Amino acid sequence: MPRRPTIARKTKYQGAPSTRLSSRFATKLMTDGKRHLSERILREALARAEAQARRPGIEVLESAMRNATPIIEVKPRRVGGATYQVPVEIRGDRRMSLGVRWLVQAARKRNGKSMSEKLAAELVDAMNGLGAAVKRRDDTHKMAEANRAFTHFKW
Repeated sequence: MPRRPTIARKTKYQGAPSTRLSSRFATKLMTDGKRHLSERILREALARAEAQARRPGIEVLESAMRNATPIIEVKPRRVGGATYQVPVEIRGDRRMSLGVRWLVQAARKRNGKSMSEKLAAELVDAMNGLGAAVKRRDDTHKMAEANRAFTHFKW
């Protein structure tokens, strides 16, 4: 039984198009507590992505998240002196968290002038099934598929 109580989730979201997903993105983009700047970067990135993809910005964001969000991951499990990589399904909250984290990390590593340009390019690529975040999701799924024999070690 966990020692801590469960954390109550926030329900009110401010900022760009106020959805839970955009709020998570703004929080993940934020450095040094500069929330207003991160929200502006997200707004600009969505506007650029909208222009590139010729679809609404929020739709681009949701589609990119769908393509970059993992469903299954591997967790190490020690059994009898050996460590096995056991495939485990990911719960919804962690799924979203990993997807957002991977998209932001991939955008930061990209070459480009501004963060909004890099994020917009990564979102459009992820929407089209390309990009580093989608590749990372595919690698995670491949690893889980390769270790499917160890699913009976689930706990």
